[in-house]
Amino acid sequence: MVKSDAAFRTISEVSDELGVQQHVLRYWETKFPQLRPIQRAGNRRYYRPSDVALVRRIHGLLAQDGYTVKGVQKLLGEKGGEAPVPAAAPLAALPLDELLAIRALLVDALA
Repeated sequence: MVKSDAAFRTISEVSDELGVQQHVLRYWETKFPQLRPIQRAGNRRYYRPSDVALVRRIHGLLAQDGYTVKGVQKLLGEKGGEAPVPAAAPLAALPLDELLAIRALLVDALA
C-alpha cells in the first residue's frame, strides 16, 4: 500500500524507509527537541510529514555527512531546524576584475 506524502507514518514505516532501527528514532527524539511525533494511546508514534523530513535530514547529516549527534544538535539549533545549505562558490562573490586577475595568474602558471 502506497501512502500519500501528506499521510502520517508510524515509527516502523519511517524506520523501514531509512534503514534505521526504531530505538534509534526514539533516541533521536530525546536528543532533538524539534523532533516531536504525535503519540497516541499506548505510546504509538505517528510522524507528520515535517517530522519525516526532519528525520531524513538528521539521518543524512549523521550517516552521509559525518556529523556527530552533538554537531547536528548545534546545526539544527543555529539554523532553527534547517539543514545546512552548501556554501556558494566563493569566486561568485568576487568582482569581475579580480576574477580576470586570478585567471591571468592561472594562465601564467600553466604556461
